Amino acid sequence: MKIRSHSESHLVELDDGSRWQIFPGDLDLTLNWKPETEITVVPAEDDVGSHVLVGAGAKVRVIPEGESWPVREVKNVLKEG
Repeated sequence: MKIRSHSESHLVELDDGSRWQIFPGDLDLTLNWKPETEITVVPAEDDVGSHVLVGAGAKVRVIPEGESWPVREVKNVLKEG
């Protein structure tokens, strides 16, 4: 899939219409994403995000737009760096 919109740093919309919230600790990984970047959506195997967007050499944890991040897990991950 390709990126339809990434106008806000923490949100990305793919050309299939799906909209994803990017994990705060992964925002820097999306800086090289361009509209032509090929993105693959895969189920996540961790406690933070429900899925991972893979593209341009980066793996970015995400949740569907409108869902809430699991606060305790996010704090733990951000603390660990």
